[in-house]
Amino acid sequence: MEISESTWAFIAKHRCEDVRDVALHAKRGDGIDLSFALEQIAGWQRASVKLPDWAACDGLIFPPQVPMEQCSSQFTAQYKARLAQHLLENQLADADASDSTSLVDLTGGFGVDFSYMARVFDHATYVERQSNLCDIARHNFPLLALAHAEVINDDSTAVLRPLAPVSMIFLDPARRDDHGSRTYAIADCTPDVLALQDLLLAKAPLVMVKLSPMLDWHKTVNDFAGAVHEVHIISTGNECKELLLVLERERCAAPRVVCVNDEQILEYEANHGSTDGIAHASSDGEEPLAGTRTGAIGADRWQYLYEPNASIMKAGCFAVISQRFDVHPIGPNSHLFVSAKPVDGFPGRSFAIESIATMNKRELKQALAGLTHANIAVRNFPLSVAQLRNKLKLKDGGHTYLFATTDAQGRHLVLRTQKQ
Repeated sequence: MEISESTWAFIAKHRCEDVRDVALHAKRGDGIDLSFALEQIAGWQRASVKLPDWAACDGLIFPPQVPMEQCSSQFTAQYKARLAQHLLENQLADADASDSTSLVDLTGGFGVDFSYMARVFDHATYVERQSNLCDIARHNFPLLALAHAEVINDDSTAVLRPLAPVSMIFLDPARRDDHGSRTYAIADCTPDVLALQDLLLAKAPLVMVKLSPMLDWHKTVNDFAGAVHEVHIISTGNECKELLLVLERERCAAPRVVCVNDEQILEYEANHGSTDGIAHASSDGEEPLAGTRTGAIGADRWQYLYEPNASIMKAGCFAVISQRFDVHPIGPNSHLFVSAKPVDGFPGRSFAIESIATMNKRELKQALAGLTHANIAVRNFPLSVAQLRNKLKLKDGGHTYLFATTDAQGRHLVLRTQKQ
């Protein structure tokens, strides 16, 4: 791609400024491609937050807004690279160490995931059907020290059918239809990974698929009929970002589930806590609370409150949480837990309980005495946050956290807590 030196200089000079102000005051001419420059300034500013490594690399070209919004963050891309390396090491444990390794990314996009995963392999191939993204990839990959990366501008299925065997295939199926609307069902994404499952596994012993976190992962695992060996639910900043599936050729009855939220990681087998396994999991993806204690809670246990992180909530592994950390669920649908003593390493937030009240006016007045501000959350409770805040006449903020929920006896409770 040919970009003039004056255009690059303009981008470097103004990339920390407001794009609208730059567009308003910029002078035309002088060999500057202004529309390209403005696009790059906006792209660099988004990358400085989402992809700091890329933002620190001079000369990279950033794509239009939609591909930038859809691309992985640096955190999730680095996670995939570590996962790919781990899977590859396990796969090659009994193989000839001199064998070369190869990756094919059939849905290259902006190339963020590819750029991190490619470093794990001896050879890496990026496939993308949009020619403009391929042009950007050809420009960017050498700057990112990916000299071993090959760029192919073609449809993924056209490349897949004649593909020679490789070590791993990665796919991030497009989740938008021809009209630009979001799609969530696997069969509605492009390419249709379910339809291509057998062909993918014939070409590679390891297939990693990135899917929408909106999917019911229990149903998704069942749809792949035993090919899923691992499920990774990836969150950062307590926001669920991605659902990763690892497919292998051998059938697997109980895939490993890994819940990740930044540095918090919890692993378990998918049928843990359920006598029926994943095939009969509830429709909303929650794991049954078989074997957990959802009856009356002794007074000594109401000392500390625990709120699972976003990946745990998505996984629905509440039985695992209860058993592994010796915490007691307040109610079968509350997804909040209590304990008598502090619990180290709980995958979520922890709070010290100061007082507990029902919705009785006198109890509430005593429990909330002196309080003017509070952070309020509701779980399985008849009022919304706004309704409860209005009822309690409390402003938002401060150091106090109120959790409104329903216990196993059907009592509506308000817990006043301080974050630990």
